[in-house]
Amino acid sequence: MKDAIVIGAGLAGLSAAWRLRHWDAVVLEADERVGGRIRSERRGRYWLNWGGHVFAGADSSTDALLNEVGVAAMAVPGSLQALAMNGKFLRKGHIATYPFRIPMPTAARIGTLRAGLKVVAEVARYTGVVRKRPGESGAARQQRIYDFANDRSFQDFVGHLPEDAAALFRTTVTRSAGDMDQISAGAGIGYFSLVLGFGQGLSRGIVGGPSTLTETIAAALGDRVRLGAAVQEVVRKPGSVVVRYRQDGVDREVEARTVVLATTADVSHRIGVDLPDELRDALGRIEYGPHVSSAFLTDETSARPWDDIYAIAAPKRSFAIALNQANLVRGTESARQPGGSFMTFSPASLGRALLDKTDDEVVRTHLADLDQILGHGFADSVVEAEAARWAVASPYSFPGRAKLQSTLTRGADRVHLAGDYLGTLYTESAITSGFSAAQEAASFLATERQTHRAAPAPAAV
Repeated sequence: MKDAIVIGAGLAGLSAAWRLRHWDAVVLEADERVGGRIRSERRGRYWLNWGGHVFAGADSSTDALLNEVGVAAMAVPGSLQALAMNGKFLRKGHIATYPFRIPMPTAARIGTLRAGLKVVAEVARYTGVVRKRPGESGAARQQRIYDFANDRSFQDFVGHLPEDAAALFRTTVTRSAGDMDQISAGAGIGYFSLVLGFGQGLSRGIVGGPSTLTETIAAALGDRVRLGAAVQEVVRKPGSVVVRYRQDGVDREVEARTVVLATTADVSHRIGVDLPDELRDALGRIEYGPHVSSAFLTDETSARPWDDIYAIAAPKRSFAIALNQANLVRGTESARQPGGSFMTFSPASLGRALLDKTDDEVVRTHLADLDQILGHGFADSVVEAEAARWAVASPYSFPGRAKLQSTLTRGADRVHLAGDYLGTLYTESAITSGFSAAQEAASFLATERQTHRAAPAPAAV
């Protein structure tokens, strides 16, 4: 019997497995690769990226994991607030100045300013909500964040807006993977807080690409990670948990004293067949939005105007944002080297519009828009391009989501949950929840082992 089984080798599962590496543990992953929605590939000094791309900084779970594993990260050196809209490309500047610098009808400008003032006022309140308080648990703080303005949608909060004004807000908010009428007002305000740089932002990149982290953990775990192992059900027994899965066309099962269930909420709902009804119901109510992204490798030989830019918001385009994946390289080189890498990202309704397209169609659609934004012969410099998609990608906080949190964090006997759906900071939430699940599992195992050792020997007959 194993000490622990971790189900899912995404960022949450690998974080849990890393912290359980001194126990007899195994990781079951349905896919043929680790990482889940973290996916990048090296191309010489650059990398192609399709999934999660920014990470939390000092005093975070992410920082702890990077230091423990020995993977380097650095603050993104370029601008995070570039904008391309209505033929205007703003390379730098605060987003509060956008309504004055982007060509748009007067009604849209006024609508943007009015809604913007409401958002900024609420961001100030949100900053106080997310601030860490002495002696407070992480769970209590996360519940407070979910509770903030969770009674209505962001669309209801900002009201009806002229199209250009709506496009500006939509481009920021939909990066959560939910549309403005789907996510809660608090979640939308929280996303603007991140973009504006308040609170614990996600502003570091992993050197070599995000998969450097997940692949390094998997390499350290070695043959404990079993790929192509699709779990069918998790069944609790009085003294153990049985996990049934299919691998290489064969039905198998493995038994352990404890399990970390680190799959997306919909999968956890499906395979956790005997979890408490309230918990299964809560898992089934988590909402996810899609992601469709493209990665482009380029071979230009001279400097480009976007070299010192990381993120370009793109209202009214097929993607919400374009991300200069070469920017981390630019920040460390003494002389501009040839080549580069870009990522385009279509979440929420933008992603749904592309889910049924072929990879070639997605790449062509993204490249046409990106070439119009960047110019300078960008399309002619592309030497490799590939699309990726996740129909179930990021979880978003919808009105009423706060009511589920206490149930989700309660877990079940011997089964501990992990995943980014348990928090509001994406990659940071995945790692934090993985650490928490591992800590609960290790505590359970240590207590059980201690109890077993302390049990009196049977009397001699």
